[in-house]
Amino acid sequence: MFISNKYQTISLEVEQGIGVITINREAKLNALNSEVISELRDLLSHILNEDKNFSLKGLILTGAGEKAFIAGADIAGMSSMSVSEARAFGAMGQEVTMLFEKLPIPVIACVNGFALGGGCEMAMSCDFIFATKTAMFGQPEVKLGLIPGFGGTQRLSRIVGRNVARELIYTGRNVKIDEAVSRGLVNQVFEDKESMLVAAKKMLAQIATNSPLAVSLSKRVINDGVDLTVAEGLSCELDQFSAVFGSNDMKEGTKAFMEKRAPEFKGN
Repeated sequence: MFISNKYQTISLEVEQGIGVITINREAKLNALNSEVISELRDLLSHILNEDKNFSLKGLILTGAGEKAFIAGADIAGMSSMSVSEARAFGAMGQEVTMLFEKLPIPVIACVNGFALGGGCEMAMSCDFIFATKTAMFGQPEVKLGLIPGFGGTQRLSRIVGRNVARELIYTGRNVKIDEAVSRGLVNQVFEDKESMLVAAKKMLAQIATNSPLAVSLSKRVINDGVDLTVAEGLSCELDQFSAVFGSNDMKEGTKAFMEKRAPEFKGN
């Protein structure tokens, strides 16, 4: 197992190609301050720019302890921010969420306890959300005279629909696990954190048996298509569908199928 000790507020553990990023501010319920966000940006940028050969097959994002995934942004640090400082803080948070979406590998948010404000926003930028029965989601910013700043107004409406997103953001109320599932916010529910992490690693290992190139392109087309018309999205899909026919993974996958054997994908 590889364990990164480079950072002060987050950690990265990698085993068999599956990385686990943990927010390590348990005493503060893993609240997001500038240091956490800066370190996440540095780590994700490194993975995006340096891991060209798909040595990482997937990522899990979680929080230390049992009480919170990420309870939100660090309000104590935000309370004295100027307008310009708040803009820089929000821009950095949005950059991190965009990096999660740009990564060419699947990312699962494993949520137990609170995922509020910035925590909910970070979770929504991942490909899937797994959660325990104790998980609690919400965008409570209006209760503090704020609005979501890391993408909550945009991603929540795309996931649960515009009218439901309006209700949740305007009221700032918490969403318990049953409602989170019924609204399509959560993919799977687990009894405890340990079983959730095991299941997330199992899913990522299953995905890793497929062509990493095809998974990466599928993620790109899905994310890019959100802001397009159906016709534009279909055009984007067609571009990548045809382009993949020039890849070694496509040749290996179809050959292995016809030879009735397991494929050996290289990601190119």
